[in-house]
Amino acid sequence: MNSKQAAAEKAVSFIQNDMIVGLGTGSTAYWAIEGIGRRIKEEGLRIKAIATSKRSEEQARGLQIPIFSFAEIDSIDVTIDGADEVDSNMNLIKGGGGALLREKIVASNTTQLIIVVDENKRVQWLGKFPLPVEVAIFGWEKTCKKLEALGCIPRLRTTENQPYITDNGNYIIDCDFKEIKQPQVLHEKMNAIVGVMENGLFIGMTKKLIVGYENGETRTSDWND
Repeated sequence: MNSKQAAAEKAVSFIQNDMIVGLGTGSTAYWAIEGIGRRIKEEGLRIKAIATSKRSEEQARGLQIPIFSFAEIDSIDVTIDGADEVDSNMNLIKGGGGALLREKIVASNTTQLIIVVDENKRVQWLGKFPLPVEVAIFGWEKTCKKLEALGCIPRLRTTENQPYITDNGNYIIDCDFKEIKQPQVLHEKMNAIVGVMENGLFIGMTKKLIVGYENGETRTSDWND
């Protein structure tokens, strides 16, 4: 079992019957969804789930995980998701998988956000991983210039030599800041730019952090530790 899978398996153990569960997106969240599917099959676990991407929804449906929409639920009990970076205050950079807007909508409506990462995602300062920003396609060039003025080197995300399109029909601009020492301030400045849908800084949202190690061990930290 690799470090990501170990962390995801630990997170899945916190899910109980009749919970509403948010399903994250990415390589670590993949293992969490697999674990939930296995518990449904082997234990008869009863949950309702809401996915943060089309990719995660397809995976969940294939595992017989019941998928619901926001119109059908009031709130989310637990969301399990990964992160691209985690600092010492459990602030995150997310969006490497291209689902940051949906991930943040789900996280902001979740009672307990559980973040699962491997040990390499822990950092002193956020920013070594370029910060993803989801932007409207219309006028994206001007939006990009305004992001650049905040002190980053911006790059339009592409796939197969074409702009990457999110599940919401937007572009992503990856912003290289090197170090982000005031993430809350940057978060507010970015989201004040017209054309920015959301940025990948998740500030003060993580309630539980589970770190997986190559030897298969995990370490769990709670927000109030």
